[in-house]
Amino acid sequence: MIAVRIAGQLDARPMADLLNEIIRQGGTTAFTKEVTRDTLLGWFAQAPDQSVWHVAEDANGALLGFQSIEPKAKLPAEACDIATFVQVGQTGLGIGSKLFEATRKAAAAMGYDWINATIRADNSGGLAYYQSRGFEDYARHPNVMLGNGMYVDRISKRFKL
Repeated sequence: MIAVRIAGQLDARPMADLLNEIIRQGGTTAFTKEVTRDTLLGWFAQAPDQSVWHVAEDANGALLGFQSIEPKAKLPAEACDIATFVQVGQTGLGIGSKLFEATRKAAAAMGYDWINATIRADNSGGLAYYQSRGFEDYARHPNVMLGNGMYVDRISKRFKL
């Protein structure tokens, strides 16, 4: 069983731990430096009326993943940006699907017209995930420098609500 709910302040530490494991593994996220509980709390507070954070848990309440939408300066006001993180080794089990069901509904209820996802071009799993949700490519960003100095191409996809 996968349960999805709105994230709260008490979720910040396990969310940071989950994201840090993904960062340490490398290859799928643009983040290159580990985050803390306070980092996540800061993200929660950036645009509280225009963003939503969902967590997915198993039957015992263990964190399986999380997803957020929020406005971004590079996007028009009618669009939000999405980020999805699933526990290492737990992809392909429906966690992302459950998260997106809740996030898509929340984005529409908040008045957004479309959702942007920008993914590393070398993240085949992330590209496949968003493609399978119905996101369509609309831009490619070549040679984007990450925080560790590595350059990657990034692909922006759009989901019309």
